[in-house]
This record gives sequence, C-alpha cells and structure tokens, in this order.
Amino acid sequence: MAEINGISYNRYTPQDHAGLNRDEVLDFLFKHLDEYGDKREDIAKCMDYALSSAEGKGGSVLVAREKNEVVGALILNNTGMNGYIPENILVYVAVHGRTRGKGVGKNLVQMAIDHTQGSIALHVEPQNPARHLYEKLGFSNKYLEYRLMR
Repeated sequence: MAEINGISYNRYTPQDHAGLNRDEVLDFLFKHLDEYGDKREDIAKCMDYALSSAEGKGGSVLVAREKNEVVGALILNNTGMNGYIPENILVYVAVHGRTRGKGVGKNLVQMAIDHTQGSIALHVEPQNPARHLYEKLGFSNKYLEYRLMR
C-alpha cells in the first residue's frame, strides 16, 4: 500500500485480506496495547468483525512493518449506523515502543481516515498521550462515555 521512511503499511479489508498473518497481528496488539488493551480473544473478535463480509459488518486492519516485523497495527470497525452514531469506530491502535515518536501511529490513523467513508469515533483514556495525536488529526472530544458493565 505505502512505504514511508523504511516502514511499509498495508491495509486489509473483507474483500482483500490475503497475506494477513492474523495471529501475528493479534499477538502484537495484545502485547503493545499495554494498559489500554483488552483480552486477546476480544481483540480477535474485533479483527474478525473488521474482516467479515457479512451484512452489517466490516472495516479494515492496517499493519505497519519494518524489516518484516510488525511495528504498528490498527483495527477499525464499521458500525452500520449513520448520523446519530458515526459510521466507523477506531477500536485499536498500537505502536511498538521502539518506534514511538517516529510517526507510525500518525501514519496508521491518517491512512485509516483517508481510506474510510463517513465519520470515525474512537475511545481514548484521558491520560493516554495519544489523545493529542488524535486532536491534531481532527478528532474532537464530543462526549464522556459511561458504561453499565454486565
């Protein structure tokens, strides 16, 4: 898809995900989401949803590689909604610690924006330093989110 500063970026969709090493990307996200992550099986459900061609599902998985090693990954899900809820939600984005500050996260998010139709929502913890990147890319804080966990 693209190469920037020696890092290659690939986008996988329900129509084209040949060559995606699912387990490698899941392992990367599980390890590098740090305290902002979820269980591996939940990340897997998210990826399967993004790559599903079933009606009402879909999205994309973006992977950054440096010398064949995953150094960044992003999963975006289509919500199937419009207007009252954004059409897409950026669920996961993680960058390897040794490549943080080198634009990998910014490039992944920008590529997701560039290749996605409709609005994009994301959730970010208040103390997550990545929130400044999201604001620079045009995201704004519209709501506080509350959840009733069951």
